[in-house]
Amino acid sequence: MDLNGKRVLVVGLGSSGVASALFLKSRGARVTVSDSKSEDQLTEEIPALLDQGFVVETGGHGERTFQNQDLIVVSPGVSVDAEPIKQARALGQRVVGEIELASEFLLGKIVAITGSNGKTTTTTLTGEIFTASGLKTLVGGNIGTPAISLAEQATPETVTVLEVSSFQLETIRSFRPKTAAMLNVTPDHLDRHRTFAAYVDAKARIFENQQADDFAVLNGDDATCVEVGRRTHAEVFWFSRKRDVEQGAFVRNRGIVFRRGGSDEEIMPVSEIALKGAHNLENVLAAVCCGALMGCDAAKIRTAVREFKAVEHRLEYVATVSGVEYYNDSKATNVDATIKALESFPSGVHLILGGKDKGSDYTMLDELLRQRVKRVYTIGAAAEKIESQIKNAVEVVAAGTLESAVKQATASAQPGDIVLLAPACASFDQFENYEHRGRVFKKLVGGMLTR
Repeated sequence: MDLNGKRVLVVGLGSSGVASALFLKSRGARVTVSDSKSEDQLTEEIPALLDQGFVVETGGHGERTFQNQDLIVVSPGVSVDAEPIKQARALGQRVVGEIELASEFLLGKIVAITGSNGKTTTTTLTGEIFTASGLKTLVGGNIGTPAISLAEQATPETVTVLEVSSFQLETIRSFRPKTAAMLNVTPDHLDRHRTFAAYVDAKARIFENQQADDFAVLNGDDATCVEVGRRTHAEVFWFSRKRDVEQGAFVRNRGIVFRRGGSDEEIMPVSEIALKGAHNLENVLAAVCCGALMGCDAAKIRTAVREFKAVEHRLEYVATVSGVEYYNDSKATNVDATIKALESFPSGVHLILGGKDKGSDYTMLDELLRQRVKRVYTIGAAAEKIESQIKNAVEVVAAGTLESAVKQATASAQPGDIVLLAPACASFDQFENYEHRGRVFKKLVGGMLTR
């Protein structure tokens, strides 16, 4: 893609929008950036952009801004159903997302990982496996570092591991990973996608451009993944913690096995995995598949998995205070992620729930709440909805804020209990993002250690 002298509009000034704008300008494009937020809400982003000569529009997207652009790059946080985007497409303008833009410039092979839950853990672990195996590895995407920021570092020998979200996949055109993995699909982001079917279709686009010499890795224990596996043109490899698979990774006699072309290779004992929970076993199986398909040696895979610890904000052990263990799972931004977190603890849980609702059904938590949770502490905008749906399953305390929830949970918890932040909601009502929410939780817990 030749960008020199091209008129390019970047819509949305999140981290990927800013990274896209800077990259485009470095390639000679004439860049305009537009965001619906006010100038006061963008005090960190605007000065640096103005200093470099960008045209910056805030407080909305003007109709004329979208006219006569050679390319429009849309950030993941901007809905493709936004009226200016729909009009631009209707007029035949080229509209892509940052992940699509990046794929045009990322040399080497791409391994892309999506799913409702487990993406960050699996992406990070896969990167560790590649690095341990001596591959020149870059890791980014929805995990934190925008994919476009990696383009300048990539060479033909590079393997780039990307976490990709449904929002990013909505805007692809030619994005084609050598290996694409779908970990699971459960209801999420229905406030944007509207229906579960539309959400599944967005996720399934990760396989859309793959061909017969590419690899598709899917969860054989997830009914939606099994259905999506019938759509791909790539060679399919399954992972399963419940049964043997024809091709892929599975558990046999408490050991992980990778099977390809009728040949089995023992990778490692399950007991060597440091991560808690059955869901993390699935994440490891997916990463093992990705590693084996990229030619990584079994011993190197085993070492990387054995040494891998929990990703920050993903069922992260924080501390033990007066016999009570505190876990930060701020990345649990949907109900299924919270279910997986609760399944990791047999009983005695004090659960902090709430934030910005994503159209979720919290009654799905009821059975586990009855079995394993002593009390729920609700926070944020979704608190009333959550309480109305789970009040018959467990005692609910309307805490309001995270600080109040931690204080009240600490006061109620007994030695041997668990205080778990696994909110089942987005964070944007009270925090900048889930990382900010997790850091605040850890700071509150850390404050008790210094008293």
